[in-house]
Amino acid sequence: MLYLVITTLIWAFSFGLIGNTLKGLDLLQVADTRLLLALLAFIPFLKLRDTNWLEKWQLTLIGAIQYGVMYTCYLSAFRFLPSHLVALFSVLTPLYIVVINDLRQRSFSPRYILAAGLSIFGAAVIKFNEIGSNEIWIGFGLMQMANLAFAFGQVYYRDWKLSRPHINNSAVFGFLYFGGAVFTILATLLLSQQAPIPSSATATQWLVLVYLGVVASGLSFFFWNKGATLTSVGVLATFNNALVPLAMFTSLFVFGEASGGTPEQLVRLIIGSILIILALVIAKNRANPQAN
Repeated sequence: MLYLVITTLIWAFSFGLIGNTLKGLDLLQVADTRLLLALLAFIPFLKLRDTNWLEKWQLTLIGAIQYGVMYTCYLSAFRFLPSHLVALFSVLTPLYIVVINDLRQRSFSPRYILAAGLSIFGAAVIKFNEIGSNEIWIGFGLMQMANLAFAFGQVYYRDWKLSRPHINNSAVFGFLYFGGAVFTILATLLLSQQAPIPSSATATQWLVLVYLGVVASGLSFFFWNKGATLTSVGVLATFNNALVPLAMFTSLFVFGEASGGTPEQLVRLIIGSILIILALVIAKNRANPQAN
């Protein structure tokens, strides 16, 4: 669970950095750059002999969906939403994780449904009164596609890795970034009709891009998927929402999207966080499978 905690703290600042510091850049180019940097960071750890060609293609496909589809939709949502609402609209990811896992296992997990539902309610308590315009609904739809893609990748990689305990995560993770990078490059060329790498970025924006690519994407996605193999589906689902109050806090109060914030927003943040922590306690009351 430590891997999930570390990643949550890192990701809390990503929403605000993208929505504010990287404003003006083509966001599909941002997706390309992040995944290409993540791929470069993990190429030295790849061990081609540890997997056969079918397994390599499976990992590439998982990466294309979990990171490629997710980033394409997630970063496109910033065109329609402020970063704190992008964070808020990720609240349904835990439910998607539970549903996808139950469909794969052909089982029903009431404890996981309860934990996911409580965490969704906790995140929704934080802020629920800003829905109104068509742009917000477009952003909401993009975020749900991103949530589904990210949930799919988490569940499928977790199952893939648990069935192969002899393979180290670091030895294969580059394949996931390769799949994600190929997808986002194609999306940029087709949708934005621009080169994959932004040429108009300032020096500060490039520093942020390198941080997001190597740390927030490369290292953090690795930690997240490794953490997913070391914990239960319920804990994994709930941790997807533990990010929401932290990300909203940084966007609203650190990056100033709330112009200093109001007492009501702070109260909502505290109540929602308590509910999400309670959901985590409910979900954690279960044995955790182990993996390398």
